[in-house]
Amino acid sequence: MTASEHDLAEQLNRLLRDVVLMLRRANADQPITSQQLSVLGSLEHGPRRMTELAAEHGVRLPTMTAQINRLERDALIARGRDGADARVVTVRLTGAGRERLAEGRERRIGFLADRFANLTDAEHAAVVEALPALRKLLGPP
Repeated sequence: MTASEHDLAEQLNRLLRDVVLMLRRANADQPITSQQLSVLGSLEHGPRRMTELAAEHGVRLPTMTAQINRLERDALIARGRDGADARVVTVRLTGAGRERLAEGRERRIGFLADRFANLTDAEHAAVVEALPALRKLLGPP
């Protein structure tokens, strides 16, 4: 790694932290946390195993279980069993969970759209231009 790559990585790391904190503040008055909203997003395309969710979110299974317990208490997710292995716990979105996810996503998008309105045309174009590189950088290896 070159010094310039290290510096760029450090700057991006700080910027990503700031983005995460900004989006958390945008959702601070919501009934669920940003982390819980993220878990709902992970379930958007169908049921998932608890172990998969924990790995995806970079937490241990007991931590994910606590998140799932809160979401289940609020009727945003439902637990089930894997058809191939009844020992495996799966989790799926409920209708209420899907609605909460859509609301949270729309709130974040609206917040960001308001921020984009403050950019100059050149700054807006620069963000648009950077998106493919960011997808490549932040996507799966």
